[in-house]
Amino acid sequence: MLLIYKGVVHPWLCDIMGHMTTRNYLAMFDDASYHMIHETFGWSGGEGGDRQNGWVDVRQVIEYKDELKAGDLTEVKGAMKKIGTKSVTYYYELYNTRTGNLSATLETTSVYFDLVERIGIPLTEEMRAGAEKYLVEG
Repeated sequence: MLLIYKGVVHPWLCDIMGHMTTRNYLAMFDDASYHMIHETFGWSGGEGGDRQNGWVDVRQVIEYKDELKAGDLTEVKGAMKKIGTKSVTYYYELYNTRTGNLSATLETTSVYFDLVERIGIPLTEEMRAGAEKYLVEG
């Protein structure tokens, strides 16, 4: 798995019970996903306003394993589980850097998307070939 994101749990990311709120787990995974898509396909959303193709998340399954509290350092590792015709499925693990504990996992399916027509479009052969080196079993 690739190390694709590092972060910190700031006090304002925590809920009234003292641990990071669920919305911010997903925010860390979301930030990591942009790094993973860039690593896999060379895609970046910041390459200009005339971009016609992008990505849309259509499925996410998150599991919370261990609490993260204010001051904890985090890192997200990612890998590709599946390459479809129009989509890819990634798997991410969020760790507490200090303890080494796995804090959460996310499996997400993202569709390659025509931003003008608003429909899924097939991955190119070049994209598929580049993505295959990030594919892991299980």
